Amino acid sequence: MSNSLVWILLAFAAYMMLMIIIGARYAGKTKNSEDFFLGGRNLNGWVAALSAQASDMSGWLLMGLPGSVYAFGTGQAWIAVGLFIGTVCNWLFISSRLRRYTIRANNSLTLPAYLENRFHDKRQILLVASSVVIVIFFLVYTASALTAGGKLFSSVFGVNYTAALTIGAAVILIYTFLGGFMAVCVTDFIQGSLMLVGILSVPLIAYFMTGPENIVGILGDTGVAGGASSFLNIMEDSGSRVSAVYIISQLAWGLGYFGMPHILVRFMAVSSEKELKKSKMIAIIWVAISLSFAVVIGVVGRAYLYPVILGETTDISAENVFIEMIKQIFVNDLHLAFVGGLFLCGILAAIMSTADSQLLVTASAVAEDLFKGIVKKDAKDKTVLKVSRATVVIVAILAYLIALNPNSSVMGLVSNAWAGFGAAFGPIVLLSLYWNRVNLPGAIAGIVSGAATVLIWDYVPLFHSEADGSMNTLGSQTGLYSLAVGFLISMLLIIVVSLATKKPSEEILKEFDDMKTDNL
Repeated sequence: MSNSLVWILLAFAAYMMLMIIIGARYAGKTKNSEDFFLGGRNLNGWVAALSAQASDMSGWLLMGLPGSVYAFGTGQAWIAVGLFIGTVCNWLFISSRLRRYTIRANNSLTLPAYLENRFHDKRQILLVASSVVIVIFFLVYTASALTAGGKLFSSVFGVNYTAALTIGAAVILIYTFLGGFMAVCVTDFIQGSLMLVGILSVPLIAYFMTGPENIVGILGDTGVAGGASSFLNIMEDSGSRVSAVYIISQLAWGLGYFGMPHILVRFMAVSSEKELKKSKMIAIIWVAISLSFAVVIGVVGRAYLYPVILGETTDISAENVFIEMIKQIFVNDLHLAFVGGLFLCGILAAIMSTADSQLLVTASAVAEDLFKGIVKKDAKDKTVLKVSRATVVIVAILAYLIALNPNSSVMGLVSNAWAGFGAAFGPIVLLSLYWNRVNLPGAIAGIVSGAATVLIWDYVPLFHSEADGSMNTLGSQTGLYSLAVGFLISMLLIIVVSLATKKPSEEILKEFDDMKTDNL
């Protein structure tokens, strides 16, 4: 092993050890299920903001998005625009009301429990349906994070992908298992800070090393479709003019925020309205900077790494552009190798901050909602805590098995899971907070139809391709992102079914009015 790799390995080891120590520290403070899932609702503004955004962005921010821009051009930035709009709307219109309503609705600890209590679902249909949706789509989502981690370790250390995947999964599992929500949030705060430093520093250094005056010329030399002007034009993608369907599909990513359980749970856990106001500003600034510079990484990386063209002149995927930039700038210089290792840890931070949150939310759906809510209603907190930790282990193993395929696309896995959550939960969360007429039948119709639409749109082959004889899904046939369709269908069915059935009881209506005025 070279001296540079030794320094990088030391940086990784120090970082991962710190995460495990944090998990061990909070293990002793986790006394009950509320501590494990919401940290006793004691998050401060800074931790809530950076934890929410770090758990949101995942390896997609530093691998998926830069890789797409690197390969196809700045037309891919429409996703970033949609996500920024979605983030702003989520913090401004959802966070405060959801925090108040979950407290008012019998101190709900999870999203499924909130929906059950919000609609007084005595038959627990919402609890089961929403928990099942969470388990299904978080398996895919967690697998995307583990895949990104495997690619990172494999690329940096040259180890076998399976071995690399195993290392990353083990560390995430240990500190999530030990410390629960507070360990996840504190580590996410550190990870969010590290991600921000890396995403700002690396592209700026590469930009000035390449020479601002040389960027456009080099981009043209790399053979980008349509030339450098097309590559830098947000209205073009792969050399062609973007269509209305394309823009709608990319912007539709923003709709997903209203239904992301691992992000919404941060709103529920903030200690006060005052801290929540602080969180809003911090989170919005963080995401604006991060998304902008993720796009910059794809553009600058294309020029900086030339004459190497990832995915063409090498076997290395375009999704590794940020990794390769760090290696070129820091790793090849022995004196800077440890610093480069810390920046590579920024990518690991992005991966881990999402995977840990997903494991925790899935555990809450199984232990708190299904086990305690249905199977054993008189279960003691210690028993629920044991089931939660067992669930974390089982889900991690299943996600690990899904991620074993080294050819899995981080972008593709995230896209499918994001659509599933956004379509299933987004419309009902939004309407449950702003429309007092929405009722239980409408909520059930919305969750089921949203999830089913995404599954059918993305996975069921319905069209025969004359070109190669294969079968295409509605998604591949139309080019329209399933989230846009699923969100619309879910929203319409919630409204139609709610209006066609009995209006909510006076008790539910009173709770809705209380939520608007309570300052908890």
